[in-house]
Amino acid sequence: AYTTRRVPVGAASHLISGEVTPASGDLVLARVDRLGQHSRIELGNGRRAHLFPGDEIILCYGHRYAPDQFEGEVPDSLAPCHMVAAGGIAASALSRHAGKKAATRITPVGLLGDVHGNPVNIEDHALASDRPAANMPLTIATVGTSMNAGKTTTAAYLIRGLAKAGLKVGAAKLTGTGAGGDVWLMTDAGADLVLDFTDAGFASTHRLSAEKLESILATLTAHLQHAGSDVMVLEVADGLFQQETSTLLCSAPFRQAVDGIIFAAGDAMGAATGVNWLLDHDLPVTAISGRLTAAPLAIRETQGATGLPALGLDQLSSPDIIDMIRQRLENHTRSRQAG
Repeated sequence: AYTTRRVPVGAASHLISGEVTPASGDLVLARVDRLGQHSRIELGNGRRAHLFPGDEIILCYGHRYAPDQFEGEVPDSLAPCHMVAAGGIAASALSRHAGKKAATRITPVGLLGDVHGNPVNIEDHALASDRPAANMPLTIATVGTSMNAGKTTTAAYLIRGLAKAGLKVGAAKLTGTGAGGDVWLMTDAGADLVLDFTDAGFASTHRLSAEKLESILATLTAHLQHAGSDVMVLEVADGLFQQETSTLLCSAPFRQAVDGIIFAAGDAMGAATGVNWLLDHDLPVTAISGRLTAAPLAIRETQGATGLPALGLDQLSSPDIIDMIRQRLENHTRSRQAG
């Protein structure tokens, strides 16, 4: 699966079975018992392969937080469980959105073990831990009200505009559940290099400590910086009230790394509430985007309620977006100094 793509095939020499307690990130060989919501699995190259009962697949154990999909946790044994994300997450499904089918049922055969008898974990094959240097490039983050508010689309079209302006764009998805769709979209939009938290060694970021979330931020931004990015676009998954999202956004390293925030929302009320939350936490929100920008009336409501520009896809993907962002950031800095 996508989540396992950094692990070389030769890293595993045998299976570990019996009385085993899996950990998040451990690779597991599992048999597909009954198809449910996920009838296909996303491979490391992005292809979504059809699943059939009886197939054997390699996934990562991981927790999942997805209000529009599944809530899941790493089980305490190799008992039958579920595939709760197409990108390759094995977990015990705790709850699901009413509009989704039951999770695909799987039976673990065993953990993949290395030559030393230890479980193979994606953290063992992650990018080297690093910290960005002092001269960080311009960094813009996209955050939002919830899943499907338009964060990734906002990030992708922003990347498109920045790339059209002749800038070398680095992008990263900092939190979420391991899957490649967002990475491929940002790559197709024109980003020179796209990384996500799985590159930092985590199948998902649900239930991670503040220290680990901050280490993901540091490692991914450092690697984008070392790759020569002129500007960086960072996406934070889920909504402001999700625990890991709020923990990361309220951290000192995030404030130090991010120059500006574009907030994605589905309506004016969500936009106004989110902007107030960000301002209350001294975060530099500079513009609004997301699903609301499909409706001119919602754009007018939002701009009236927040005093911020609501940017549609045409504006985000224009090469003029870099000048607009720089002007907004200069205005924000002057406003803070005057205050």
